[in-house]
Amino acid sequence: MTVSERPLVLVSNRLPVVLEREGESWKMQASAGGLVSALMPAVAGARGTWIGWTGTGEDPEVERLLAAQTEPGYRLQPVFLTQGEKSGFYCGFSNEILWPLFHDLQSRCNFEPSYWETYQQVNAKFAAAVAQASGPEDFVWVHDYHLMLVGEKLRQSGARRRVGFFLHIPFPAPDIFEKLPWRRQVLEALLAYGLVGFQTPRDLRNFTNCLRRLVPQALLHRQEDLLQVQTEGGRTWAGSFPIGIDFAAVERQAGTAETAHAAARIRADLAPCQMVLGVDRLDYTKGIPERLKAFGELLRQPDVPKVSLVQVVVPSRADLPRYQDLKLEVERLVSQINGEHGRTGWVPVHYLYRQLPPAELFSYYRAADVALITPLKDGMNLVAKEYCAARCDQDGVLVLSEYAGAATELGSGAILVNPYDVEGVAAALRQALTMDAGERHVRMRRMRRRVRHTNAFRWFDSFLGAAERLQTAAAAAA
Repeated sequence: MTVSERPLVLVSNRLPVVLEREGESWKMQASAGGLVSALMPAVAGARGTWIGWTGTGEDPEVERLLAAQTEPGYRLQPVFLTQGEKSGFYCGFSNEILWPLFHDLQSRCNFEPSYWETYQQVNAKFAAAVAQASGPEDFVWVHDYHLMLVGEKLRQSGARRRVGFFLHIPFPAPDIFEKLPWRRQVLEALLAYGLVGFQTPRDLRNFTNCLRRLVPQALLHRQEDLLQVQTEGGRTWAGSFPIGIDFAAVERQAGTAETAHAAARIRADLAPCQMVLGVDRLDYTKGIPERLKAFGELLRQPDVPKVSLVQVVVPSRADLPRYQDLKLEVERLVSQINGEHGRTGWVPVHYLYRQLPPAELFSYYRAADVALITPLKDGMNLVAKEYCAARCDQDGVLVLSEYAGAATELGSGAILVNPYDVEGVAAALRQALTMDAGERHVRMRRMRRRVRHTNAFRWFDSFLGAAERLQTAAAAAA
């Protein structure tokens, strides 16, 4: 039986649903996270199991609710975490160590030793859930930095499974990664997977260089589009598999008359200004303060085109002090820019602190003359791809951070910038706002072709296709 014919077991930190208390019962709705939005179009209606944390402690009512859920086409298998596990595993090791470190922000890391212990314990708990919910014929696909040890924990438990892993965030260069006190343990755990996937060739190259420096006994051999890593513990393959979106679905919804009318209303409300749009989850890696400073710099220049920035910030990790501080800094900068530059009838920055439903978000995409997407570092950034897919009018300009994974694919059409260069981003904004229609259309058509080609289904099929090729080759060699 090939990988594509087997029931697929997906494993991620969170299930593709959000659970909230409503009185004495629970309310469940689909999650809007980046990982879920990338996976669901490709896996909807497929048979299999999705394993993840519920966001709650153990609760029989939650188990019954999930067991009755059939909408995603997947059986939802919950993992419950205690408050201590959430603190040490999720808030601690995952988001105070791995998240900043893998985004080249090691000064923000808190290398608390107890976090590592809890991270191991929770990864073992996930591995136990995988062993219980799957069989030897299933293919297990583990996702993201929270669960890098699951493959190793499965092996240690004696459960024989074919297991792949995909990292959705960047993988750091050796001089950054080696600051992790448990660097060798993490690398060796990744080598317990049969196939390890990264977003970009740069991430794969960083992983390879870390292996050469920290696991010198590993034998590395390039074979077509994959890298073979041979150690005493076995053989692992690694490759680059850029993640995509459901281009057709975004284009279809953005192309409706309702979306076009909503976009026209937004533009009318901002007239006669051009509109620059930023859409980000509240996170210090997204470069929102740096972007606001660059917009303020633009407004101080002479002969600036009439322009307003609409900055959408999606609430995230609101219980963490660092994110609370970031929200206050963003609000201070918005207030400062509006106070310095605002005039009667003109607000320079429109700040929306909420998650927009897809229909409303697509209307903003359609309305924006420029999308300003400037993360300090990002695994891919699907907002950039959504903006291109939504522009069925072939118009609009994308100003994109060169440190976003999407820059690898969209660099031929976007204006690439260093998000730390305030004056450079301001200059790129001026270029975007004054670009003639012919150049805008050429650039946008180029990007849309790329996003259409590297969509979510292609990403899904390319990873599982690589796993299938490796299985076939291994069976032939046996």
